[in-house]
Amino acid sequence: MGTLEGKVAVITGAGQGVGQGIALALASEGASVAVLGRTAAKLEATCELLRARGARAEPFVLDVLDTDRIPSVVAEAAEHFGSLDILVNNAYTGCYGPLLSLSDEQFQKGFDSGPFAAFAFMKAAHPYLKRDGGGSIINLVTSAMVRWDLSTYGAYAAAKSALRSLTRAAANEWGRDGIRVNAVAPHATSPAYAGWQAAHPEEAAAFCASIPLGYVGDCEQDIGRAVAMLCGPDARYLTGATVPLDGGQANFG
Repeated sequence: MGTLEGKVAVITGAGQGVGQGIALALASEGASVAVLGRTAAKLEATCELLRARGARAEPFVLDVLDTDRIPSVVAEAAEHFGSLDILVNNAYTGCYGPLLSLSDEQFQKGFDSGPFAAFAFMKAAHPYLKRDGGGSIINLVTSAMVRWDLSTYGAYAAAKSALRSLTRAAANEWGRDGIRVNAVAPHATSPAYAGWQAAHPEEAAAFCASIPLGYVGDCEQDIGRAVAMLCGPDARYLTGATVPLDGGQANFG
């Protein structure tokens, strides 16, 4: 029996990359998974992978920028599976580049898809997590928040820093409800990383060389497995933390 047997997870941005890796890891520990994202075909592909491991899985098409729909989708997922125990806020649609190159709309989008969407999901999930007891929320942030050289990462880091603060606040306020709230800052071989690596091979090589363990994390084995642990009973006393899943990398930049 897995450590998450009988648990139900809602995971945003689960059609590919880190979100899919987390979904696979949680399913391997016995969790049922509501797979959320914008592209139906990608969501169904993830669900097929989860079902192949014996897990219950259901796709829910949602753009997290549509915050008005978030409460109804969370309710639909909880009704479909009969409960809700885990929320993973992974989806993010933001921008990168020098500050003067960014429009107000681009900057705002990072906050809308990051902390604003996560806030909507957390509020919508709270009654279910509190009711069932032992609820866990994981928010995806970034090591860019603590880079000394934030050139081109300013908007991204600003949105993720807000999410990190939201994580700690919810942990403080909701601990008495039995809800743990943590954040993880991963380095992972996501599609976004693969695209960046292809476009900037020399910078990517230097980045990888700065990681003491010598590689960028696998979406399931390195990131997903860690998230599964954080959601499980072995981490029952851990809340309000930001866990760097970065292979021990020192501040890069």
